[in-house]
Amino acid sequence: MAKKSEPLWRSGLIWLALFIPLLIFSALNQQNAPKVKSIPYSQFETLLQAGQVDNLVVGTSAITGTLKNAPAGQPDKFTTDRVDPALAQDLAKSKVTFAGEPAPGWFSVALGWLAPLLFFGLLWFVLLGNRMGGAGGMLAVGKSKARVYAESAVPVRFKDVAGVDEAKAELKEVVDFLKNPAAYGRLGAHVPKGVLLVGPPGTGKTLLARAVAGEAGVAFFSISGSEFVELFVGVGAARVRDLFVQARQQAPAIIFIDELDSLGRARNGMMPGGSNDEKEQTLNQLLAEMDGFDPSSGVVLLAATNRPEILDPALLRAGRFDRQVLVDRPDRKGRVDILKLHIQKVKLEADVSLEEIAAMTPGFTGADLANLVNEAALLATRRNAEAVTLEDFNQAVERIVAGLEKHNRLLAPKERAVVAHHEMGHALVAMALPDVDKVQKISIIPHGIAALGYTMQRPVEDRFLMGRAELLNRMTVLMGGRAAETLLFPDVSTGAADDLMRATEIARSMVVRFGMDATLGQVTFEPEQSHLLGNGGMDWRPRQYSEATAAAIDAAIRGLVDTAFGRAKAILKENTGLLRESAEQLLAAESLAGPALDVLAAKVKPWREGNG
Repeated sequence: MAKKSEPLWRSGLIWLALFIPLLIFSALNQQNAPKVKSIPYSQFETLLQAGQVDNLVVGTSAITGTLKNAPAGQPDKFTTDRVDPALAQDLAKSKVTFAGEPAPGWFSVALGWLAPLLFFGLLWFVLLGNRMGGAGGMLAVGKSKARVYAESAVPVRFKDVAGVDEAKAELKEVVDFLKNPAAYGRLGAHVPKGVLLVGPPGTGKTLLARAVAGEAGVAFFSISGSEFVELFVGVGAARVRDLFVQARQQAPAIIFIDELDSLGRARNGMMPGGSNDEKEQTLNQLLAEMDGFDPSSGVVLLAATNRPEILDPALLRAGRFDRQVLVDRPDRKGRVDILKLHIQKVKLEADVSLEEIAAMTPGFTGADLANLVNEAALLATRRNAEAVTLEDFNQAVERIVAGLEKHNRLLAPKERAVVAHHEMGHALVAMALPDVDKVQKISIIPHGIAALGYTMQRPVEDRFLMGRAELLNRMTVLMGGRAAETLLFPDVSTGAADDLMRATEIARSMVVRFGMDATLGQVTFEPEQSHLLGNGGMDWRPRQYSEATAAAIDAAIRGLVDTAFGRAKAILKENTGLLRESAEQLLAAESLAGPALDVLAAKVKPWREGNG
């Protein structure tokens, strides 16, 4: 593509074309002006007394006139700068030659006014000139900030995206339309105007959009939703218009808006003063553009968000974002496929099993798995290994889940003993209960910001449903640490704070969301949190049940937590000797894993309902 020439005013040629004629005109005026001789004021007084002066013009600072008998070859015009008359008399008595200070010329006065303006103008031009007309520049504030990639500038293809086979199948239809739009109109159908990719962070939504552009071989406009909104009202709407204009000019093309929730949040007209005029104007313009463009024009709008529940309903109606494609966390097979992509540049030991790595990483997204492979390679590099081993992956998982080991955080002997018995309480309860994830490692080495120890459990398979008994078992394992402290120490510690919070959250979900309390019945009292947002996605909502019901909910939650605590305590009472013995072993070794845990699990008395 030929480089676009700069505007004439930016090149500086127009300024030279204006300035040079002014200089020439000024010089010609100086040459054609009549000759004038400047004389001292004392000489003027002498000539005046001699009667040699005529046609005087007395100004505020100068006197001009004509000499009656000017010497041959000398100008007959003269000028002199005025001096105070009283001072002139005194100086004349002393016969001193004196003259007034000359007034500055018009050029000097003009230069004095123009020089600062020229200086600051030049400074402005140098510092901001290159940005004045570019994207984001002051003269182009309404221009779209989208990054534009040419047909050959997007190297990503569908083969570079793994673990989201269903999403890829949905998007292949978009690629087919962009390659052959005429075929889709044969029976009167048209491709969806907009495709919304929804899913948790790190699952590959942006990568999928780039793969669509790469496969279709069309221009790709990529922009974040936050880049539309600026301080000045109306700028976002102007950028939306400019984006769609550019896309139509380069059709077929793909427009990709990342983080759509920052632009398309639901409008709320019920709260006076609570709206954002700029965001609403920008959203309204986007809605208008999506209504206005022809589906057969070859422009497809892709967008991505991990918060679809807060989007404005007008965006999601038929005719705008017609299709929503879920890009969820990969299952076990998907994790294996993703690992195959990321290990291509990593040297692995021959016995490393990707199936085993996938089994130990349930819930990991594609970004998490990429980070896992990189961390494992870094660990192998630090120990000067020739290849990355399975143990490197184990340590990398531990580092990602639990945090970095803090060997310099020294605990007092009493604290270490409390932490060791606390973690063994978790482990023994988990080993005694049926249908509980297997304990993989126990450690009392401080990790991360606040963890003084941890008990790592890994599921053997992906789980999508859990029964009441399984949830109660999970709560019982969480309460195992507090139960161990209660049995063996005179006072409990603050180490169970996170366990109590998680157990209470499970109990609350069982009561208010899953209808698992016999007293309250099969009723839901609180909406389900978005599975895309995790723990931080609950929006505030007013309570819609009575005080009596609230008291019953509190009692049910407390009853479930107390039941879990009683079960954990009963299990540890039956295994008190093993708890003390294994805690001493953990204090000596600092961490237990593998065969040592298998031996320990064989000694634990299994729990049966009614034992306690």
